[in-house]
Amino acid sequence: MKKKVYLSAAILLTAMLTACGGNDNAADEHEQIVNELDPEQENQNPGEENKLGYVRYTKEQIENDNERNHTVRVDRTKLANMITRIILRSEGFNEVATLVTDEVALIAYSKDEALDSSRAADTAKKTAVSVLPGYYDIYVSDNATLMSDIQSLHNSSVLDNSYDKTVERIINEMKKTPQGNKK
Repeated sequence: MKKKVYLSAAILLTAMLTACGGNDNAADEHEQIVNELDPEQENQNPGEENKLGYVRYTKEQIENDNERNHTVRVDRTKLANMITRIILRSEGFNEVATLVTDEVALIAYSKDEALDSSRAADTAKKTAVSVLPGYYDIYVSDNATLMSDIQSLHNSSVLDNSYDKTVERIINEMKKTPQGNKK
């Protein structure tokens, strides 16, 4: 009888140890999955351009994330580049200059005479609206001379006293031309 009790206890103890080991493996697997999905990890293929944006966190990761600084940085040059290229793919545009600041987008362009000014302004503005965050003020103009003014802003320092005045002057000039639909 004692042998049966000892044998049963040994089997039960072995089963418990195996189960605990299984839980450690499951916990290790869960942690491995969480680590693989951590957006802070470097791209596995650094030479490849990342074509998808995906993140996945656990509640614990977010709660324990107090010391990290997660500010979103906007590459204004890339935004301006994207807006300009999309507009130039539209029929009737010959040249486009785009400046993106922290709250304003200025777009000046030259167009074919066959392209209606209101339609050109609408195309330029809708393009910028589709690319930029919703809080941006967007100004467009078919006054091609404003392209040089926009370029001069690009070359100036934001800390320069005349910067804000120049932006306001350009915006006032742009407002004299069609601005496209409000939406």
